[in-house]
Amino acid sequence: MSSTTAAAAGKIQPRLKQKYQSEIKKALQEEFGYANVMQIPGLVKVVVNTGVGEAARDSKVIEGAVDDLVKITGQKPVVTKARKSIAQFKLREGQAIGAHVTLRGDRAWEFLDRLVNLALPRIRDFRGLSPKQFDGHGNYTFGLQEQSVFHEINQDKIDRVRGFDITIVTTAKTDDEGRSLLRQLGFPFKTDDAQ
Repeated sequence: MSSTTAAAAGKIQPRLKQKYQSEIKKALQEEFGYANVMQIPGLVKVVVNTGVGEAARDSKVIEGAVDDLVKITGQKPVVTKARKSIAQFKLREGQAIGAHVTLRGDRAWEFLDRLVNLALPRIRDFRGLSPKQFDGHGNYTFGLQEQSVFHEINQDKIDRVRGFDITIVTTAKTDDEGRSLLRQLGFPFKTDDAQ
């Protein structure tokens, strides 16, 4: 492979990021009337988290959760450990209780593209995401009930159904800006009349 093709291959941007830079930025600037292009909301990171409460009784469960996160995100997750012991939950300090992955840059854009275009349409009886789950600063968090909506997961090899929390962190200052950004990126929010 010559150096020119390697350089050209290195400049390939994710499809959703190209759409954001060519169309969505302009649309957001017109909608909110920003004086400076740096005020236009953008994507900072995507955090995919799963809690595994059963790991207190069975240590193999955490391995399955880590494996699923690797397949879904393409990145090795960080195992979350208990900060203190709680006897009622049979939990010891330092015991693995979950895992999370932080995606930034192109990996975050590619994950969002797969989430919006492949995973969410595969959810049975899907009516749209709730537009009310913003945190007041333009960041959006929602949960998925099962990992099988991602096509990277082999349906026949699922040991148990696991849910995920997905947090999308943006540079938006308000919920309306964040909602508008995610709607432009293709997130299927429920309309007010459908709620």
